[in-house]
Amino acid sequence: MKKLPIGSAKVHVEMDYYLSGSVLAGTVTSGVTEVRSDFEVTTDAPDEEILNVIRMAKRGCFAERLVDTAVPVKSTLKLNGQDATDRLKED
Repeated sequence: MKKLPIGSAKVHVEMDYYLSGSVLAGTVTSGVTEVRSDFEVTTDAPDEEILNVIRMAKRGCFAERLVDTAVPVKSTLKLNGQDATDRLKED
């Protein structure tokens, strides 16, 4: 861990998302079109040292990697105690 003097550090995260269709009609869909993160840091440390720490933090951030990289989702379902995972698949 680097010991750098940080006066303050803030991050603001926003995302643009959509939800459309109908659950009742079976047409519901959702998604995210963009995620934005804005950092603000005040410090007496050299810029390059702080930039390197922020780069490493972003590379080690599970949330950023999940959004930035296609990740397969594997779901299982037990319905009344029985495996019903195959029944989740859409035709």
